[in-house]
Amino acid sequence: MARNYNRRDHQQTVSGNLAYDYGRLEREERRRREREAQQAERQVEAQRNAARREAEPLPRRREGIRVSPVAVLGFATVAAMVVLLLMSYAQLTMISKTVVAQQKTLATLEEEHVKLVSRYERTFDLSAIKEAAESAGMAKPSASQIYYIDLSEPDNVVLYRQEGDGLLDRVTALIGRNVASVVEYFN
Repeated sequence: MARNYNRRDHQQTVSGNLAYDYGRLEREERRRREREAQQAERQVEAQRNAARREAEPLPRRREGIRVSPVAVLGFATVAAMVVLLLMSYAQLTMISKTVVAQQKTLATLEEEHVKLVSRYERTFDLSAIKEAAESAGMAKPSASQIYYIDLSEPDNVVLYRQEGDGLLDRVTALIGRNVASVVEYFN
């Protein structure tokens, strides 16, 4: 019996050849068996998983994470060191700023020192001193006003002691001299 192939009757469209495909039924049968085998495997796997889930105890709730006191101490130490480092950088910056200001002040004072030294040297100009002395009425000393002292002989010292210096007075004087020399050394 011949059949009319209408496109409306057929749900699939045919592209290419309209010849009979004899291996099509076998391929469809093989695909159907593979699908059934896959479904059977999935069912078996699902049953195994269900059995495994039933055999396993319910998952326990995770305990809270405990932080080691040593780790907390370490982080606190690192944080303190970072804060101290930042503070030392701030101090270093302030000291650097102070040093720059002091250097500027030193440069200004050195300039002023040079000016004052030159002014001081100008005041000791001999001609200016001579004029100032003459205007004040000063004159060179005469021969009758000059006295010479002979210091060619060696020095002599006469030490007068009171009679009756006792042992206690000598010890006290010795201690006083030693204390005075120590104080003088440290001054």
